Amino acid sequence: MRVAKDSVVSLEYRLHLGDGQVIDQSAPEQPLSYLHGHRQIVPGLEGALEGMSFGESKQVVVAPGQGYGEHDPAGVRTVPRSMLPPGFSPQAGQSLMAQTDQGDIPLRIQEVRDDGVVVDLNHPLAGKTLHFDVTVKGVRAATQEELSHGHVHGPGGHAHG
Repeated sequence: MRVAKDSVVSLEYRLHLGDGQVIDQSAPEQPLSYLHGHRQIVPGLEGALEGMSFGESKQVVVAPGQGYGEHDPAGVRTVPRSMLPPGFSPQAGQSLMAQTDQGDIPLRIQEVRDDGVVVDLNHPLAGKTLHFDVTVKGVRAATQEELSHGHVHGPGGHAHG
């Protein structure tokens, strides 16, 4: 079977930014399983996997527009310290989850100033070209239950308890 829409794909991967230094990877003997064609991985990688079969490997380079998007300067804002949790001591480089009316939003603290804290709402990999080394470790048709739930069940996927 080949990777196609509505298939469950198990994937071993390594991710770097072109310098060979791995910044993310699947755990040994624990491939990432996802529902292909359902926007569960970045679009550029998903498109490159289309048509691959069990055991095939390839290197995939994903431009920012097909990865986590371009870095948006409007996503960098200064917020008053009063918006941070009580007793929290902000430091540059820290990551937080901000609770908003639209749900939780991840942010990174870029700079701590006397008048506030500069935060970046962009994904940490926004604006970066992604380099993946991938191997397909399994491909199967998704079950109707997986399709209706929108995620993989069983090994490498979601289990309902």
